[in-house]
Amino acid sequence: MLTLEKLKECGVDTNDGLKRCMNNEAFYLRLVNMALDDGVFDRMRAAVESGDVKEIFEAAHAMKGMLGNLSLTPLVIPASEMTELARGGCEADYSALWDIIRTRREELLRLRDEA
Repeated sequence: MLTLEKLKECGVDTNDGLKRCMNNEAFYLRLVNMALDDGVFDRMRAAVESGDVKEIFEAAHAMKGMLGNLSLTPLVIPASEMTELARGGCEADYSALWDIIRTRREELLRLRDEA
């Protein structure tokens, strides 16, 4: 189960995230859980695997906004980097940034699924 303490240990700015949720901890944690299950992660994986820079940009931009509103900093930083790299249609290897996002998301999912 995710808690504020676990999120803080992973580098999440929970104070900022809570402010955006009117300091309602249960609401904030529910939104974090929903964000971690969002289909944008599957979109990003598929886009990186296919090399579709337009879709990489769109998925990264959506991810950046969603995760940024929750102050999930460990995921926002690489999503932001990916957004800016793809913004101009740059043909690049996005797999390293995707690996960071995937790994950090998996870490949060493991924390969530702990008893």
